[in-house]
Amino acid sequence: MSHRLPLIAAAVLGAATPAVAQGASDTVTVSRPGDRPSTRGPASRFTGAVRVDPAFEPQEAVRVSGAYVTFEPGARTNWHAHPQGQTLVVTAGRGWVAAWDGAPLEIRTGDVVRIPPGVKHWHGASAGAAMTHLAIQENPEGEEVDWMEPVDDARYPGSAEVDR
Repeated sequence: MSHRLPLIAAAVLGAATPAVAQGASDTVTVSRPGDRPSTRGPASRFTGAVRVDPAFEPQEAVRVSGAYVTFEPGARTNWHAHPQGQTLVVTAGRGWVAAWDGAPLEIRTGDVVRIPPGVKHWHGASAGAAMTHLAIQENPEGEEVDWMEPVDDARYPGSAEVDR
């Protein structure tokens, strides 16, 4: 059963670059990590060093995209919201997530975070540990995120945090 999950995910979510193309839109494809270049998270959207590794892009009728995002210690997103919500799967490290009107919540490897549509929030690494997550969001009409102001240090628990 566990071997079927990646195949089902690839078929349902789509893949970026096929390893073998047969010309049909209903063909299962395999995308390799080296097929999609990493980019640096722009300072207009992040505080600190952040790397974005695209996992998959929307394909035809599938409007979902995903990327692995790696935050160095202390790095975080700006405040932002997703019209269709967002799911984060923490794949390594420790970090934080917070909604505008909520307290920061610690996130760790293996955690799955669901952010409802339109909720203003931020996420990033803890002060003493890097964190990587797979960010998955729907991409209706090309609008997947509304970026806002940076998270100030008073709202980021890392400034007073002691990592264990």
